[in-house]
Amino acid sequence: MEKAVNEGVRHQVRDGDGDSDGVRRSGTADGADGVWSGSWVAERLGVELVGDDRLTDLLGLALRRNPKRAHLLVSNVLGKHIPQSPSVVYGYGFELGRRVRDLLGPDEARRAVVLGYAETATGLGHSVADGLGLAPCLHSTRRPVAGLAPAGGFEEAHSHATSHLLLPEDPALLTGDGPLVLVDDEFSTGNTVLNTVRDLHGRYPRRRYVVVALVDMRSPADAGRLAEFAGEIGARVDLVTAASGAVRLPEGVLEKGQELVARYEAESAAEGGSSSAASSGPVAQFPAPLEGEAGAAGLRSDGRTTPLGARGTARPAPTGPHPDDRRSEPHVTRVDLRWPAGLPDGGRHGFTPAHRARLEAVLPSMAARLADALPADARRVLVLGFEELMYAPLRLAEALERVTDAEVRYSTTTRSPVLAVDDPGYAIRTRLVFPAHDDPADGPGERYAYNVAGAGFDAVIAVVDSAADTPSLHAPDGLLAQLAAHTPQVLLAVVPSYAPEPPHAPERPSMLPEPLRGPAFSSYAPEEVGWLLQDLSDVTLEAPTEEREEAIQSGGAHYAESLPVEYQPTEQYQELFHAALADSAARIAQAVGVVTETVLAERSPRPVLVSLARAGTPVGILMRRWAQHRHGLDLPHYAVSIVRGRGIDANALRWLAEHHDPRDVVFVDGWTGKGAITRELAQALEEFEKSDGVTGFDPEIAVLADPGSCVRTYGTREDFLIPSACLNSTVSGLISRTVLRADLVGPRDFHGAKFYRELAGTDVSVTFLDAVSARFPEVAEAACAQAKELLAADRSPTWEGWAAVERISEEYGIHDVNLVKPGVGETTRVMLRRVPWKVLARAGAGSDLDHVRLLAEQRGVPVEEVADLPYTCVGLIHPKYTRGATGADGKAVTV
Repeated sequence: MEKAVNEGVRHQVRDGDGDSDGVRRSGTADGADGVWSGSWVAERLGVELVGDDRLTDLLGLALRRNPKRAHLLVSNVLGKHIPQSPSVVYGYGFELGRRVRDLLGPDEARRAVVLGYAETATGLGHSVADGLGLAPCLHSTRRPVAGLAPAGGFEEAHSHATSHLLLPEDPALLTGDGPLVLVDDEFSTGNTVLNTVRDLHGRYPRRRYVVVALVDMRSPADAGRLAEFAGEIGARVDLVTAASGAVRLPEGVLEKGQELVARYEAESAAEGGSSSAASSGPVAQFPAPLEGEAGAAGLRSDGRTTPLGARGTARPAPTGPHPDDRRSEPHVTRVDLRWPAGLPDGGRHGFTPAHRARLEAVLPSMAARLADALPADARRVLVLGFEELMYAPLRLAEALERVTDAEVRYSTTTRSPVLAVDDPGYAIRTRLVFPAHDDPADGPGERYAYNVAGAGFDAVIAVVDSAADTPSLHAPDGLLAQLAAHTPQVLLAVVPSYAPEPPHAPERPSMLPEPLRGPAFSSYAPEEVGWLLQDLSDVTLEAPTEEREEAIQSGGAHYAESLPVEYQPTEQYQELFHAALADSAARIAQAVGVVTETVLAERSPRPVLVSLARAGTPVGILMRRWAQHRHGLDLPHYAVSIVRGRGIDANALRWLAEHHDPRDVVFVDGWTGKGAITRELAQALEEFEKSDGVTGFDPEIAVLADPGSCVRTYGTREDFLIPSACLNSTVSGLISRTVLRADLVGPRDFHGAKFYRELAGTDVSVTFLDAVSARFPEVAEAACAQAKELLAADRSPTWEGWAAVERISEEYGIHDVNLVKPGVGETTRVMLRRVPWKVLARAGAGSDLDHVRLLAEQRGVPVEEVADLPYTCVGLIHPKYTRGATGADGKAVTV
């Protein structure tokens, strides 16, 4: 049935009774004792699932250590955590695809593209594409490919990094105007989908999106956000799910869940087990219910039933095979699938209907090879996929199910740590822990396989891609050894990892232009900074603030494609700037000394300072002046462009690599907020190293102030007013923000910027530098002493700023961390360049906020005092901005 939520968003749900063609009921909602696999959590936390009758068929519950949500919805039909019949797993996705095809009609279905989310929904996305019939499939990935530029990337909710990359072999896959079908296993808040659509709509706008999920568990407020967003971008958004409902959480459930997790972890440790360390035994296991809690006989890791305690509670299960086992010593057998050359292993780089036809043709023969390798007496077999590699193992398992009399089940390994409790009313009964074995881009870590130990499998077929067939896979504590401890036969099938050939790199320009210097470009002296930019002073780039904000938030334009109209400070505001400079010059001078001494001691005795234009430029000049004042060094200093979402100027990096040793380059910025530029630089340098083969650039940024605790090299972590943040170009050498627009910046060009010569009468750029430099002699001793203390201290980033931004984003209903700007500097930028909604000020903040309060008064923006704010202030950009959000006088209107 179809139910219209509003004009922009339509929601389709499966009927509560009966089954659709091609989909079997899972049969997994109740355990052997008729117990729902969510009852353990529901009884202890008071959690309820309400909605369609099928919810308990589709979902169980588990617990995890998470500051946002302790409970975890565990799908019985996804094939991730719960071993399930492959025909059931594939059937659910295929049927959802059929429903999408019926919804779109034949013409739009032919032009659709399916996008699945890594890692849990890669197989589901493929299955939906199969049901749709003629649609190509792509899934996001956490595995970058050298030389292949992302066609998009977005952050998953509560992630500290851009966790999803889109790497289609054919960039045209995302450029069409047909419907985009986004597939995830669970639609809980909608944040991930909104982030995806926001990123892609800005690059490749289209008229229609379809969101597909096994279950829709959003709250009414979250459902409304998707509807509003659809209206804002002017597109239709449909929602297709197998079931819908909601999770009812009693008050205090998060704290109670965290206490329960901690309690069971402590019990496990007391029993000699471990929740995470693979070295402690084949199974990382948690005890069954504690004394006095409701419980039932539990399945042990060796398949036996754990005896009941005095009050009917199950005791902790042993972690290794039972000593009475008389099974033969397990071993691993490699099976050659004869996977066709050139056939992609999945949708990481795109999977077309032609690829699907090739796979269908060879599946029977590959399944026959697997069946021939199984023991003759095998009655229960698991096909175990690998993280993002879900579709190929699923189809192999489904084909094997057709050619063998054995009962076949399918699941995959995962990155997600979940508490395991050996109770039939709990979704995660056992877990295996083992090291990552595919050299992941984010470094080593633990991986997990759930509900495999103790499930009575006579054989397990591990299916991995060739990138994951590493020594770590075969190590004594690796996945294969963990499996071998719990089944008589382990088979290994390796699918060739498909990686497209990197595009042919265009011939590099034989000579990049020399840096721009003052007085021709900027009001700084020519020796103080060289700008690796192109001069766009004659191009009209400015647009009204409200117009820019609306275009940015709707996805119609990127912020770097235009410039805000330069703020012209009033006489009162200029007085505040000079007062702030007089008050803080010594404090800034000391921070300059600390960060410069740290750089000279740790990074290079003769560093090449490279400021991130433009906030970093005054700081880079001050660091250069300190090195000259204190050590007699004449350090080279340049300014380059970096753009959030687009990366650093690669041509500027090429120029630097041609003229200096990259190992001497130290990137400099003014301050950190939530750390977005820190992450942007690290990712951009990694991509540059892969594309150009140039190594040695260090992504660690040196900043004057690090209130967000995002870097190791800083002058201070206090959030105080740096007067250079008060103004725009008139304190930055009369240079604009950098510009990156395709019609102005070609592949061989530096990013652009403007020189506002006409503002020379109000320029205080050199005034600021001279005022701070004049204080160097009086702070030198203190700065050097503080630098020595920091060099001996633990300066590891805590990212507390990011955590605060996430919390504020949710508490204030913004649901977009890009609209939360923490710190005095970032708040000032919001007031000068964006459409502010409100300012959060730490209770008792003093003169550091005088200029912010004045700007707020001028723009009609409320300032709200907040206790325990980790920053002096936080600026909130108007969420979901349209020009209707300002009054006739141009002042802000609250929402």
